[in-house]
Amino acid sequence: MCGRMAITLPHDAMAQIFDAAPGNDLPDVPNFNVCPTVQIHTVTSDGAARRLRPMRWGFLPHWYKATNDGPLLINARAETIAEKPAFRAAVRERRCIVVASGFYEWTRLDDGTRLPWYIFRRDGAPLALAGIWQEWERGEEGHVTCAVVTTAANAPMREVHHRMPVILERQDWPLWLGEAGKGAAVLMRAARDDVLDLYRVDRRVNSNRATGPELIEPIDS
Repeated sequence: MCGRMAITLPHDAMAQIFDAAPGNDLPDVPNFNVCPTVQIHTVTSDGAARRLRPMRWGFLPHWYKATNDGPLLINARAETIAEKPAFRAAVRERRCIVVASGFYEWTRLDDGTRLPWYIFRRDGAPLALAGIWQEWERGEEGHVTCAVVTTAANAPMREVHHRMPVILERQDWPLWLGEAGKGAAVLMRAARDDVLDLYRVDRRVNSNRATGPELIEPIDS
């Protein structure tokens, strides 16, 4: 799964990397502890131009009467995304890229202790996570919301968790964003085993109130 992220790139760097026009209301960076329900950085395309824009992390189906009217949908499983009523229209029509520097995952000891790991691209590039999005409105309240698409973990990730986000390579961005026609379903697979690296980080990140660059510093495991 993907339940916590870090984003350290400046807005202009993200805009340049993804060839996207940046919005003027993007979340502050860096943020070493990005949690669900906050605004995150995403890339969308209308076929002619890309936008770097904020979205609420936590997909809201159109039938939700309030933001807390059902489960918090921060992830969408690739295996069932085309069948689930909450996601099936979005995966056909509203796909996005979620930009991150890395994400966190946890292993659990027999005594219940949760040990956090930081996962990032081995080549130092930002993560381009497959996402879906949807606009949601109730009365005067409105949000642009999104979820990260996940799949079965590759070999390195299985040491930590059985799920992982779908990670898009640069050559796949046009297809996922709908710029290169249909067939994006083939991209919903695990990354190659040599794409990611990971290491243990301090348990301070277990708190969603923790901040600071030390959250992504490696510790002896």
